[in-house]
Amino acid sequence: MDSGEAAQLAAVAGALGAAFVLLGRGRLLILPGLALIALGELGLVHDLSGNRVSAKLAALGVASLLPMAIGAAILVRWPMFVTPLVAAATFRPPVSFGSEHRYYVGVASSGQLGRLLPLYGVLGAAALALAWKVLRGERTRRVTLLVSIPAIAFLAISALSLLWTDDLPSGENVLAYFLLPFGLLVALVARAPFPSWLPRALAVIAVALSSLFAVVGLIQAATHKLWFFSPGVEVGNAYSSFFRVTSLFRDPSLYGRHVVIGIVVLLVAVLYGKVNPFLAAGLIVLMFAGLWFSYSQSSMAALFVVTLALAAFAGGRSLKLVAALTAAVVLLGAAAIVLNSARDHSARRFTSDRSRRVDLTWKVFESHPAAGVGLGAQPVASQARSKQGGSPTRFVSHTTPLTVAAELGVIGLAAYLALLGGSATVIEQVRRRAPPLGLGLGAVLLALFVHSLAYSGFFEDPVTWLAIAVAAGFVLWRADSEAILGA
Repeated sequence: MDSGEAAQLAAVAGALGAAFVLLGRGRLLILPGLALIALGELGLVHDLSGNRVSAKLAALGVASLLPMAIGAAILVRWPMFVTPLVAAATFRPPVSFGSEHRYYVGVASSGQLGRLLPLYGVLGAAALALAWKVLRGERTRRVTLLVSIPAIAFLAISALSLLWTDDLPSGENVLAYFLLPFGLLVALVARAPFPSWLPRALAVIAVALSSLFAVVGLIQAATHKLWFFSPGVEVGNAYSSFFRVTSLFRDPSLYGRHVVIGIVVLLVAVLYGKVNPFLAAGLIVLMFAGLWFSYSQSSMAALFVVTLALAAFAGGRSLKLVAALTAAVVLLGAAAIVLNSARDHSARRFTSDRSRRVDLTWKVFESHPAAGVGLGAQPVASQARSKQGGSPTRFVSHTTPLTVAAELGVIGLAAYLALLGGSATVIEQVRRRAPPLGLGLGAVLLALFVHSLAYSGFFEDPVTWLAIAVAAGFVLWRADSEAILGA
């Protein structure tokens, strides 16, 4: 068996393990599921590292077990902290791994960011805590089928697609560092206790992080010095009349997306009178100022759509009328701008090269409509259909539904839509019982979805899966509470 076949087997094992953990209630499924996820992760990471496991890397892996064991002991005692810790750990420290470092791990070079190491640590500790509980005979709640079944289907199709992908390393990367850990995230967060203070804690974390990002972004705008960035951002700033900031991210649009999350959470809190309006106004001004210097059109569009949706959904009659009129004016104005610009510029130039990427991605889908070209392979498949050269990063579609269709075909697209539909249904169940929480989760997921229509990273963003998991966790907790009261 060569390394590619071993990686494919590891991917299938990881996806099967995720299915066991999402569906299981006791040790019969959960323990084997956690073991399969661990084996799958080890196999994928091992192959991505070039099948080289040095003594330093092995020692680092063993050393990481100690803090995870300590974290697991804490979470066994206080399991209500699982969800807040996951929410607070969704950042990337500038740490890199490789033989160029004396101890295999070191600070990344300028402009680079590392993996989601804090989040992986929290998930590892929470997984060990769950394993300990079920090992002692405790039965846990099963994640609601409206979420677990579509999630399992999407993970399974993604894993199986590595059998025919045109870019195996990219597919392994997406599965190992995003999809498998985030599938585990759903299983852990949905089962975690749901105390009454949790919604407020999550809101505070979201607003605090977004405010921090905005402050850093404003500092970068004032000093014209970026801390983290991709090469494209550096080149763009050098040859443009404006300076785009990245805050604690490597890309302005990713930064803008996470600032928008804080703004929409505050808007929901204001609608339901959960926060002082003057404090909220000051924080929104701060965050919007930081958002402005990202110059992210996709983030602005997401904020606009969610703001109108909140006004139309939760506002009074006059606010709904204003929202409808504003939407009409903006849509008509946008249509006029598009028509006028189309006369003077090519579609490619007007859309900042998006139209070319979309066109090439659509050709990929047309060539492989059933099962796609495999997870992570859309950029190289689009590149192969282009007459122009360049890095595969220049061919990323930046349109999540189209990327899913090109990589996983209509089967994967169906799983993607099922996950969106199931998540929306669960969030609506939350809104009926707890309107502020349900509307907040819906607003966050809508912002991420709208943003993903013009930028990639919907499934690679842990906040997407966290919002779904929190909604599933509330529904399970409420069902348990009603069952106890009924008894």
